[in-house]
Amino acid sequence: MRTALLLTGQNRVEAEDLLQLALERAYRHWPRVMESGEPERYIRKIIANASTDRWRSLARRPEEALPGAECGPGVPDHTAEVIDRDYLLRALAGLPPRQRAVLVLRYFDDLPEAEIAETLGCSLGTVKSHVARALSRLREAAETQSAPAGRQRGTGNE
Repeated sequence: MRTALLLTGQNRVEAEDLLQLALERAYRHWPRVMESGEPERYIRKIIANASTDRWRSLARRPEEALPGAECGPGVPDHTAEVIDRDYLLRALAGLPPRQRAVLVLRYFDDLPEAEIAETLGCSLGTVKSHVARALSRLREAAETQSAPAGRQRGTGNE
């Protein structure tokens, strides 16, 4: 795959197509590939030849996008969102129970501060201070996570 990526100018979609084509050709001629004694080298040669064939073909007949077709992957990548959500849930679990309760009631259940104070049996000022402290701790945790490797707290590089 790395060779295909380099041959296609780091275009992942074209590299996958090129690799698929090369592996299909290698499969069709597997006895000959194994006779060579160096199957990896033989397949690299197939990839290089397939790449040459592809750019020659594109020079003669360029590809055209289908009307209404979008460029990019067919399925959006939500990896970063999942990582952020997981990190937030872990950071939230690391808060003291009272601060966690206040944040959940305030931002998840969308309750006003007065109702949170009544629910938890504390004063409005206590709710406000718990929210402020909890958000401050979450911000600190987020800054620690986004710090470059080796500069995070507790890594021994302080």
